[in-house]
Amino acid sequence: MIQRRDTRPRIEVSFEFFPPKTPAMEDSLWAAIQRLAPLRPSFVSVTYGAGGSTRERTHHTVERILQETDLDPAAHLTCVDASRAEVDDVVRQYRATGVRHFVALRGDGQGGAGSAYVPHAEGYRNGAELTAGIKAIDPEIEISVSAYPEKHPESPDFATDIDLLKRKVDNGATRAITQFFFDNDLYERYVERARRAGIYVPIVPGIVPIHDFSKVARFSAATGTSIPLWLAERFEGLENDAQTRSHVAAAVCAEQVLDLVDRGVSDFHFYTMNRADLVYSICHILGLRENAPVREEAAA
Repeated sequence: MIQRRDTRPRIEVSFEFFPPKTPAMEDSLWAAIQRLAPLRPSFVSVTYGAGGSTRERTHHTVERILQETDLDPAAHLTCVDASRAEVDDVVRQYRATGVRHFVALRGDGQGGAGSAYVPHAEGYRNGAELTAGIKAIDPEIEISVSAYPEKHPESPDFATDIDLLKRKVDNGATRAITQFFFDNDLYERYVERARRAGIYVPIVPGIVPIHDFSKVARFSAATGTSIPLWLAERFEGLENDAQTRSHVAAAVCAEQVLDLVDRGVSDFHFYTMNRADLVYSICHILGLRENAPVREEAAA
């Protein structure tokens, strides 16, 4: 019998969660984690609210992931409203619990996405300085940083934006995770800019399944992410039709990730919004299966 050689790229995924505010939200979070954990993500990250507003809840969620699952958690860490000494202390606390991966971010202003950022007088000023500070504490810690296919809304131009990413990498970042986007050409052009600047770490596309188009549109406006007209038209008239909206959301996300796979992308970071349904469906389309054995590279 002739055996077909599997030439698909090895797909890796990671998932982002946010710390719950209420017992009901905690139940929802853990239901999502339990649903997605069998897909064996490379890591899961837990976000950090504006102004450090979820610091304790983030720490609790990361600790629980370490204690109750086999997942590798990455703790988000920001520069907002904290001195360098305070941030360094948080890093050491996480290390004491077993965390060896941080997502190092400058962070939004106290008012959340789109609000003005004011550096702490004695704090780290940006993600590049924060990355260097974490590495100074432990050179073996893995650090992921942010990247912006449409540039950060506060950057005056792409050159400035790429320069900051280069500084993050030079200071020890080993992965960049992008802000979500909906136009894959923008991502591809951004990666080309980064490579021309001498940035060779993985630039992992951040993917957001659209559970609620109006909420995603509002957040996109605050973060400088464009919404293509065709995407808005897909969700037009579905405000009160949750079932159809879910089907459309799955189709839109599947189209995006499969196109990225066709372009050679094999690593995806999903912003889950603490919901597993759409993410699980997309991962299935990507070929991931619960507790499937690791697929060996085909022999040369």
